Amino acid sequence: MARQQVVTFTDDITGKKADETVSFGLDGTAYEIDLSSKNATKLREALKPFQSAARKASTSLGRKGRTKGSGGNRERSAEIRAWAKSHGIEVSERGRIGGKVAEAFAAGDPSVAKGSTKKTPQAALSE
Repeated sequence: MARQQVVTFTDDITGKKADETVSFGLDGTAYEIDLSSKNATKLREALKPFQSAARKASTSLGRKGRTKGSGGNRERSAEIRAWAKSHGIEVSERGRIGGKVAEAFAAGDPSVAKGSTKKTPQAALSE
């Protein structure tokens, strides 16, 4: 039986459908926010006076924001997250997916992610 999962990304401000991810930086920290086209425009307009007076920094604050129609990596991440959750593997709702989880997904074997013997510093201290 075929099954299709649909993942919908929502505007982090309104909770409605998001059209793009906008990346920006402030005080040395890179941020990403999922926004509708309307809210993305509002953010860009609000930053425009500061942007036009600023100079470009020599270091990158991360990847460029996703534009409409370029959601391949995002869709794959959503697919990996759904697979991991269905196999009882803990995975965050946002952000980077751990290497072991991605390996397990690629192998189709949840034990790859669950079988890690690597201990966190906190776990080692509690022994």
